[in-house]
Amino acid sequence: MTHYEGIEKPRSPTFNPNPCFFIFLSICPEIIWMVPFEWIEVDLPKGEHKKPEFIANNPFGQVPTIDDDGFVMYESRAIARYLDEKYPNQGTQLFPKDLQRRALVDQATWAELFHFYRHGVRILFEVLNKRFFGLEANLTAVEEAKKDLLAKMDIYEGILSKQKYLTGDELTLADIVHIPVASRLVEEADVDLGGGRPNVQRWLNELVSRESWQKVKPIFRNGS
Repeated sequence: MTHYEGIEKPRSPTFNPNPCFFIFLSICPEIIWMVPFEWIEVDLPKGEHKKPEFIANNPFGQVPTIDDDGFVMYESRAIARYLDEKYPNQGTQLFPKDLQRRALVDQATWAELFHFYRHGVRILFEVLNKRFFGLEANLTAVEEAKKDLLAKMDIYEGILSKQKYLTGDELTLADIVHIPVASRLVEEADVDLGGGRPNVQRWLNELVSRESWQKVKPIFRNGS
């Protein structure tokens, strides 16, 4: 299996503007601890992801993208689901077998995309992306995004007050996909996601302490 990623190593400092890449990184160790793969580096600043040979694999010209013996996929969440199905006995099972429980994972994963990710990346764009390129952040936009995001975190608090994870008492993809953006919001953008929300704080603490995240966090930081 081939994975096309978005950091040129050992180039430093670099910046990867696509948090989906880091979502992919945080998911993969959970699923495929023992599955061999070839890691192909893609130099985003040089525009390698926009070259015809890359566009042939991903018409949107983004990372991550995988080639599994000729079967090509892109989009981190879709890749995670495929790998989890293909290697059911490897690592953590992120999708339940029961239909209704799987539906709840899909529900929570889509909720993450629309209620957490989209507000979080608005903040990261203003605070981190613009700073990297020497631009000033729009502080009004930051505050508006924070307000929207923290209102959603109040809803998360209600959900997590009733159960350990977003879909019940077992870890799933719906939880894991939050890690990269949440980690960066807390550590680099000064967003207190768990402030006054003890269950959100408990949940986040457990997620960021997972061995899988600790394995990929250095790559995450080197790409910032």
